[in-house]
Amino acid sequence: MIIICLVLASLLILSFLVYASYSIQAGIYLRSFCRKRTTEKIVALTFDDGPDSIQTPKVLRILQEYQTTACFFCIGHKIKGNEMLLQQMITEGHMIGNHSYSHSGLFPLYGLSKMKKDLQTCQCELERVTSQPMTLFRPPFGVTNPTIAKAVRQLGYTSIGWNIRSLDTQQTTPDKILDRIRKGLKPGSIILLHDRMPGSELLVKQILDVLKEQGYTVVRLDKLLA
Repeated sequence: MIIICLVLASLLILSFLVYASYSIQAGIYLRSFCRKRTTEKIVALTFDDGPDSIQTPKVLRILQEYQTTACFFCIGHKIKGNEMLLQQMITEGHMIGNHSYSHSGLFPLYGLSKMKKDLQTCQCELERVTSQPMTLFRPPFGVTNPTIAKAVRQLGYTSIGWNIRSLDTQQTTPDKILDRIRKGLKPGSIILLHDRMPGSELLVKQILDVLKEQGYTVVRLDKLLA
């Protein structure tokens, strides 16, 4: 009986630790801005894992067509060769954030020194290209832990989460993605998308149409932060 209780207790603790790490909205290790508490029907679009030389320009064209701005959380090692895209983002009124330099699956396991070096390298590259300070950060994979929290505090970043995860990186149909977004929509929502995905520009167009139908206005992330 004692052994069963110990096993159950261990499973409960493990489940809590997994939840704490993988639920960015829970804010257990790191408080992240996931949604603005408001009654105004405004939302912000955010994109992870770019820039992508093929897909990002297509997404930017759609955003320009709809006169809409977004925030792009960029991976540092993808910056080289895509400097013009980053400059275009700034020129067209978009925001840019730090999504780590390596975006390694092992990033959450880095020690504090290595993690800070990774984030600062990305920050320096982004600031070099855009000539703008980079203080917004989104944890790779949305994973948080005490080390990530400490690095964010020491570097003075604002961690940005989401309340609508589109799951556009999974092999779901656009209809399922749109349905998921409709169900999660609330005033002040932050929607997570990925500009690197094939067909991402078509999905963005459909999302913008849905938001308009639902009476929502897309605003820049900084308006929600304010």
